[in-house]
Amino acid sequence: MTGSGLAGRRVLVFGASSGLGRSIALDLVGRSARVAMAARRVDRLAGSVAAAVVAAGDGADCFAVGCDVTNAAQVRAAVEEVVEHLGGLDALVYASAIGRLVRLADASADDWAYSFATNVTGAALVTAACLPHLESARGHALFLSSVSASQTAPWPGLGLYATSKAALDKLVEAWAIEHPTVAFTRVVSGDCAGGPGDSTTQFADGWDPALATELFGEWAERGLLSGALVDVEDLAATVASVLSSGAQMPSVVVTPRP
Repeated sequence: MTGSGLAGRRVLVFGASSGLGRSIALDLVGRSARVAMAARRVDRLAGSVAAAVVAAGDGADCFAVGCDVTNAAQVRAAVEEVVEHLGGLDALVYASAIGRLVRLADASADDWAYSFATNVTGAALVTAACLPHLESARGHALFLSSVSASQTAPWPGLGLYATSKAALDKLVEAWAIEHPTVAFTRVVSGDCAGGPGDSTTQFADGWDPALATELFGEWAERGLLSGALVDVEDLAATVASVLSSGAQMPSVVVTPRP
């Protein structure tokens, strides 16, 4: 898991307390990057940092930063703390995401606001705060997206998620147009269960079991359940490859082999 391409690179990972964000952050630490792990759940972040130290040894260079991406003041304070600690910033990885399970006809204004607050507005707030430092370093800004937003039909019950991810995709393109010295990339991923323990995806946590069971049948009928998952190590390796490259990669798609 080691590699010189990211050695010493200063990376801020949002959504690092669990799931894919945690898996990516741990992988980057293992590649000798200097990693700031940000998320709302500080207690879980402490576990992420501890796991990184265990995996990478005493040479692991990582620390936790508590931040709710929907709070602009917290975002600015977190980025300032990271830049002060690292002496700058070379890369941003935005893995924060939520996916409420609700049919569109039943979705409330709060459901829509909640989904966009994290998946879109939070990404915009974080990017704006990081931008001066990324421009100074001619760095990277990478965002996790979903095949359901651009590669496949939206899944019934997950229309809010797909719509917000489609908006995120366009947001990344807009940032790239306005700030071409930063390498903006969206990594479009197929279904991924994450890694072991707290690195397992918690995407479905909080779903209504009855609605999930009902929709599972619809997903199966529509052929949306392929039965194949993206290996989280492949996803993390893709992120590392993008961040270590000098090339511009506007979009990268990661899907499992059939």
